[in-house]
Amino acid sequence: MPFSKLGLSAPILQAIAEQGYTKPTAIQEKAIPIICKGKDIIAAAETGTGKTASFVLPILQHLKDAPEVRAKRIRALILTPTRELAIQVEANVRDYSKHLNLTSLAMYGGVDDEPQKAALIAGVDILVATPGRLLDMYTQRAIHFDEVEILVLDEADRMLDMGFIADINKIVEKLPEQRQNLLFSATISKQVRFLAKTILENASEITIKSKEDKPKINQWLIPVDKDQKSALLSQLMLQHQWPQALIFIETKRGAAKLVSQLEKRGIKAEAFHSGRSQAIREQLLADFKAGKLQYLVSTGVAARGIDIDNLYLVLNYDLPDQADDYVHRIGRTGRAGASGEAISFVSRDDFRSLCYIEKRLGEVILRKNIEGFEPRAEIPKSDLNWKPTKPQAKGRR
Repeated sequence: MPFSKLGLSAPILQAIAEQGYTKPTAIQEKAIPIICKGKDIIAAAETGTGKTASFVLPILQHLKDAPEVRAKRIRALILTPTRELAIQVEANVRDYSKHLNLTSLAMYGGVDDEPQKAALIAGVDILVATPGRLLDMYTQRAIHFDEVEILVLDEADRMLDMGFIADINKIVEKLPEQRQNLLFSATISKQVRFLAKTILENASEITIKSKEDKPKINQWLIPVDKDQKSALLSQLMLQHQWPQALIFIETKRGAAKLVSQLEKRGIKAEAFHSGRSQAIREQLLADFKAGKLQYLVSTGVAARGIDIDNLYLVLNYDLPDQADDYVHRIGRTGRAGASGEAISFVSRDDFRSLCYIEKRLGEVILRKNIEGFEPRAEIPKSDLNWKPTKPQAKGRR
């Protein structure tokens, strides 16, 4: 089915074509017509399947002929869990609305709020915001919610994991009762479903199974002792000369240390984590997207929010504790129908996390030993029927 069959206007279709989109993904094909009818929706689809366009395109269709928005007012509010995701979603809004007379703004903390206040003075059609900064602006009377027509909760599962439920409830209480509500999430947990019941009204539910629009990612892991990871990574980088790689690590300290170790071996990389200023983080992302930066070493803060065309490789230097975090990490590659590769370093201490991940995937990840880096501590054989003896601990943030 082409996009032209989804009820979108010519200016939107033109922008879609200029982005290189040829046909809608499964989530787009199912969600867009429902949203265009003004119905509430709860939708679940894995990272990299086109969720953002699923709600942005029908919002643009709804607002395309709207009169000029009043000062300090907004018509559509998109809430996201992280600054990086807010920036990315707003960039998508601008790309898709380039032939429409609509305005958009990304609002998030960690930067001077005066430019954001100035942008609100004229009014904004579509606001993409993190909950904390939005409430701060509301408290300062820089924004009013009385003309909000559409509310989107993007990556709802992540927002709940990050403890935003109280902020979300405060925001929802201040919005007009008559509005359209859209909830998008990679997973539908009990907490997400409970949130949906409190916000959505007679919502249509869409769940895209993993086999539909599943990213084409070649996954494999390398058994290696922890004290050999840095040397192994350096050897692989020098051997393969990857054009770009996004490398995930668990801690800020670990990211800085790894960048330093790579530099001593003549390999240039940059650390990306919450300890760096927002301005630096934005510049690093811009350089990485432009191909000016070859290797980016990031904590989990980048697992949702980095959308880079043709990023071929994601490498898990540290395996995440949570299986869903693994899915979101590798989802940075293999996007929009492209193929990608995901490599993970796994030590004996990671076996429990590996079992959770493989159970989540429903498949055993291929193992490849690298000569000279065979682990001293053998990693047990994978077993999809493995059962833990105690509940899985929450991952580090």
